[in-house]
Amino acid sequence: MTTAIESHPSSPWKLRIEAFMAQTWVQNGLVVLIVLNAAILGLETSQGLMAEWGEFLHWMDHLILWVFIAEIVVLIAARGLGYFKDPWCVFDFIVVGIALIPASGSLSVLRALRVLRVLRLINKVESMRKVVGGLLGSLPGLGSVFGLIMIIFYVASVIATNLFRHDFPALFGDMGSSAYTLFQVMTLEGWSQDIARPIIEVFPYAWVFFILFILIATFIVFNLFIAVIVDSITADKEKDAREEVHFSDIEQAIHAMREEIADLKRMLEKR
Repeated sequence: MTTAIESHPSSPWKLRIEAFMAQTWVQNGLVVLIVLNAAILGLETSQGLMAEWGEFLHWMDHLILWVFIAEIVVLIAARGLGYFKDPWCVFDFIVVGIALIPASGSLSVLRALRVLRVLRLINKVESMRKVVGGLLGSLPGLGSVFGLIMIIFYVASVIATNLFRHDFPALFGDMGSSAYTLFQVMTLEGWSQDIARPIIEVFPYAWVFFILFILIATFIVFNLFIAVIVDSITADKEKDAREEVHFSDIEQAIHAMREEIADLKRMLEKR
């Protein structure tokens, strides 16, 4: 009998759990705990605070962690294996589960990963979740843009190596050095004083190469990255708007059908 109830996705107690966890005050409380936990992990980096308040901060950290564990256990009990079909739930499970691994010896680095719990805010705040969904949806387009910039880097590295390697072997002695130097140029970090001006003193027309590379690699290509991401987020918003309109139409149709049924009942009662 118990097995039958647990296997039924619409068992009353499961629906009550889902309704309870979906309440606004519960979700807001979890958001507050996530922010508080992130603040505690930041305070733990201060040796002075840890010397005075270390025990209290550890106690608070463990208490909040057990609240997160209880949340996941309750949701798994309500949804069963369906919990792991939601990528955001899997993300929460992994982030919280990291804290349960003994952080000693070679696994001591896992203590630093506890701060990943703050990323659970993305799942709790709908606007953040939509933005991240848009970013993930833009990955295929970003792959094409990344391939384009790799081609540009390859071509520019070959040209720079052939032009400048004899006079500036430290910067352009081989393909690897040229690619690294051009990456610095692309970031616009010290490219003029440290790279371009010394080369222009030897090659007066080298400015043409650097200006063209900056215009293509920095401004044009990276604007393509932004354009692809914005297009993906806009497409998601339009999809959500269409779904809202569709649900609104369905609700209106249901309302109209209810009115027609009520009219028919009244007509039958008069007869």
